[in-house]
Amino acid sequence: MDVSTGRTPPAPAPGAPAPAARRPETAGPGGSAGRALAVFAVLRGAGALVVAVGAWWAGRDPVKVLGGSWDSFWYLSIAAHGYGRTQMWPASDSIQSDAAFFPLYPLLTHLLGGGPVAGLAVAWTAAGAAAVGVYRVGERMLGARAGVLLVALWASLPHAVVLTLGYTEPLLCALAAWALYALLRERWMWAASLAVLAGLTRPTGIAVAAAVTVPALRELLRGNRAPAVWAAALLAPAGWAAYVGAVGARRHEALGYFTVQRQWGSRFDFGAGTVGVVDRVLTGGNVTVPVAVTVAALAVALLLAVLLLLDRAPLPLLVYTGTLLVITVGGAGFFESKPRFLLPAFPLLLPLAAATARARPRTAVAVTAGLAGLSYGYGAYLLLMAEVPL
Repeated sequence: MDVSTGRTPPAPAPGAPAPAARRPETAGPGGSAGRALAVFAVLRGAGALVVAVGAWWAGRDPVKVLGGSWDSFWYLSIAAHGYGRTQMWPASDSIQSDAAFFPLYPLLTHLLGGGPVAGLAVAWTAAGAAAVGVYRVGERMLGARAGVLLVALWASLPHAVVLTLGYTEPLLCALAAWALYALLRERWMWAASLAVLAGLTRPTGIAVAAAVTVPALRELLRGNRAPAVWAAALLAPAGWAAYVGAVGARRHEALGYFTVQRQWGSRFDFGAGTVGVVDRVLTGGNVTVPVAVTVAALAVALLLAVLLLLDRAPLPLLVYTGTLLVITVGGAGFFESKPRFLLPAFPLLLPLAAATARARPRTAVAVTAGLAGLSYGYGAYLLLMAEVPL
């Protein structure tokens, strides 16, 4: 199947020359990329405005809501004081250490002076860079129009409000998108360098490293002994490994980082916890709105993963999204946060972007507008009403 059209091309007649490779349509240098960035800015700017107005209406500081909610508090603390903060909850035997949070985002926030405004400046800048990177991947795979629609769909996901918060997802999305784009162009060292930074951003940054290392190993097995391929395969996991190793050294425990995660309530149980929650939802158990939305989001993500595989997407995209899915579905703890963990898995939306690109323009606009409206309402609900960690 042709990933750019969703159709299987007819076989050439016997003896006929092979057809020329199809190049995605473009709209000139920077034209559609700028359009994609503008679409993203409008969609997510409106979402941030909805949250800000809701916060103001509720008597809360919009800047603190956007830049200091939930995990943002920990990042701001690290940016201001460095590592070393621990919270203990005797009632639940929970020990929350800031060592669970990777250093790149708080470092960048610190360099801008610290505080919610600095954190938002880093996150919003990264979100803009991510939008252009997502577009470039979509353009290379499906063409310019579908690339813009890919950005629009990504900016309209239920948890897309996170792209306007002082969180690490915007930074990881930017590094991942540009790393994948570099891989699609066989720029091995660029991809590996971005993977190193992604590995210093979030635990799931290891998915970017896997997206570099696995294709590099395939190239080596095929006989490609280029130094850049060797270097990329070895370098890509270095950022993630360096931070995990540093936490282990500080705790005098080789796997100390994973102990920190377990103390937070996060562990890898091969999906047993996820299956348990899904079973409770399907059997009519008492569930909250975020739990129901999470179950639906996981089901859609798995379906889109199958479609991406059937479309024979390039190996880096499959490895990247597959790793994120395994980590998200296989992990236990903070169930309602799983859609946020999948927010960087934008390649899953490629089949939807291809289908939307084939539809009439008014249909594409209607679909995007409808999804965006739901995203605005749900994002405001999560930040201002829901009592579960985002």
